[in-house]
Amino acid sequence: MKRRAKTFTISAVAEQFELHPQTLRLYEREGLLKPSRSEGNTRLYTDTDLERLEIILSLTRDLGVNLAGVEIILNMREKMDAMQSEFERFFQYLQTHAEEFSHFTEAPPPEAGALVPISRIHRPVPAKRRAASGKSR
Repeated sequence: MKRRAKTFTISAVAEQFELHPQTLRLYEREGLLKPSRSEGNTRLYTDTDLERLEIILSLTRDLGVNLAGVEIILNMREKMDAMQSEFERFFQYLQTHAEEFSHFTEAPPPEAGALVPISRIHRPVPAKRRAASGKSR
C-alpha cells in the first residue's frame, strides 16, 4: 500500500508562516510555488513546498529580493542541483569504469599541427628552476 505524503491546506500554511492566503496564491500565480490539488481543487502543500516557501520568505523578508529576483535565484538553484546530480552520476560512472580509462594516462605525442590541451603539453623545466627545487634530471 502506497503511503501518502503529509500535505497542508492553504489556511494551515498561511497560519504557520504568518502570511495572508492571498500571498500564497500570488506566489503560485508567479510560478514560485506549485502546490498539488485535491479532487475538490483544494491546494495541497507538501514538505517540499514548505521548504521552498521558507527560501522564498528568506529571500524576500531577510534579503529584500523582489519576486522576479526570487524566480531567477530559484531557477539557478534548480539548475545547480541538476548539474550537481549530473556530476555525481558522471563521477560514479568514472569510478566504476576506471579500468577502461587507465590507458588514457599515457597519451601518445600529438601529431604536428594538432590542437592539444595545454595540460598535455610537456614543457621541460629549466635547469635553474630544477636546481632551485632540488630536483635533478
